[in-house]
Amino acid sequence: MKHFFAFASGAVLVLSSCAQKPPTFDAYRLSAEVKTLSSDAFEGRGPDTPGELKTVEYITREFKDAGLSPGGDLKDGQRTWTQAVPLGRFEITGPVKLSISVAGKPEPLIQGEQVALRAAMNGATAVKVDNVPLVFVGYGVSAPERNWDDYKGIDLKGKIGVVLVNDPDFETGQGDFGGKAMTYYGRWTYKYEEAARRGAVGMLVVHETAPASYGWETVKNSNTNTMFDIVRKDPAHEHTLIEGWIQRDVAADLFRRAGLDFDTLKKEAQTRDFKPVELKGVGFSADYAVSSQVITSHNVVGRIEGAKRPNETVIYSGHWDHLGIGAPDARGDRINNGAVDNATGIAALIEMGRAFAHGKRPDRSIVFLAVTAEEKGLLGSEYYAANPLYPLASTVAVLNMDALSPWGPTRDFSISGSAKLDLLDRLIADAKAWNRVYTPDARPEAGSFFRSDHFPFAKRGVPAVSFDSGEDWVEGGVAAGKAAAEDYSEHRYHQPADEWNAKWPFTGMQRDLELLYKVGSDLANSGAWPNWAADSEFRAARDATAGERK
Repeated sequence: MKHFFAFASGAVLVLSSCAQKPPTFDAYRLSAEVKTLSSDAFEGRGPDTPGELKTVEYITREFKDAGLSPGGDLKDGQRTWTQAVPLGRFEITGPVKLSISVAGKPEPLIQGEQVALRAAMNGATAVKVDNVPLVFVGYGVSAPERNWDDYKGIDLKGKIGVVLVNDPDFETGQGDFGGKAMTYYGRWTYKYEEAARRGAVGMLVVHETAPASYGWETVKNSNTNTMFDIVRKDPAHEHTLIEGWIQRDVAADLFRRAGLDFDTLKKEAQTRDFKPVELKGVGFSADYAVSSQVITSHNVVGRIEGAKRPNETVIYSGHWDHLGIGAPDARGDRINNGAVDNATGIAALIEMGRAFAHGKRPDRSIVFLAVTAEEKGLLGSEYYAANPLYPLASTVAVLNMDALSPWGPTRDFSISGSAKLDLLDRLIADAKAWNRVYTPDARPEAGSFFRSDHFPFAKRGVPAVSFDSGEDWVEGGVAAGKAAAEDYSEHRYHQPADEWNAKWPFTGMQRDLELLYKVGSDLANSGAWPNWAADSEFRAARDATAGERK
């Protein structure tokens, strides 16, 4: 068996020329890449900031050094390293004046503390509303196929909806929405979209940590900074003037002062018979300016052209962006470094590219796609999927890497959500070689399936998963893994504290990448076309393009 060595930054990567055996990935190199990408020098990797320029240059250089070829936009007949992603950029400028009136008495609200409003993305240059009525619309679901309508008899024009996060099934785990597993109706994105379709002035989502799956700090950091969206022909059709969140206790107090009981109405909203309820005597006022412009962000794209079937493509993906610079935390730190989320995924993408580039050339092409603006709504992957550089019909699969564990190895692995597809079957079968088993998403109610960059591909029919490192640690078991995950979610996720840690061994990521390499390599060296389960909502879209595959 032949071996050779690739040197970079003083680290050594040992690769095997045997296509059947995954290479050994270097934990030191992974750690160094995460440390670099999540350093303050990259300023939190916000799109359309100096941090983006540094990040794109870094990934491009690493892809090139790894041995990949450029796989992005064509220029003068040659591929470049990037795909241009035009985005609308929206930012609240100047003071934010917010108030709520009860029985005619206005009381100020504090942006980021009691509410978290996003910059308007409907084309408005200013938000100025006075004493707009509030209407509680339950979970904000309109699902004819489930005979469910939370908007019975209400016209939201001229009003702001107040809505619960997640699905009507979340509290009980039983009902018409898949039990604990979140459907797209449970995502806040859907609730905003439905409010826009109904012509509402706005929609406020009531924040509760359990059904949201994250705390208020995450909501504040994710919604009060610069916002982005893909460029739309009619943005007012997709966005209301006001989109935001309201603290649960603030909302409950407003309900009480309007003569309503929040908990009672919440239980009623879990039933098909629920009807909208206006918060009588309560009005919402806002006054602030919004700046908007069209900017160009970038996906970074590396590629290995297939030796036999170059027009067939396997994609590895991960997002390079994070939240950039925001409000200071308790320590005064304003830089959201994004070490786990998602410097780990980009380090994995670089090293996966290196492994394939130094191995036997695959039969099919492999694309290494580092996407922008995931934190702004999966916008980089959405743009690629809507404007693919390589046809989706002949895209074999997407293996997405988002927030891999930098700790030690696990006995299990998972994927985001509970989708059933051949790609998961392959992961389960191949994981046996590492004595790893599949553990279903422990929190399908969090809606993770809709929150990672595989989703824009999945909804267009491409078999796609977002890999999760698992929680059953070899050293410490499930208890240790869950404790670490809970600590990260509460204290670091979407906060400045998501920073590189010298204690991270990255040995778990080594095994993750070996498994993901095996799955991708087998697909890239076969004629297989994995598909979704027969009863999957994505099967029809995939089957519709079957004639375009050999």
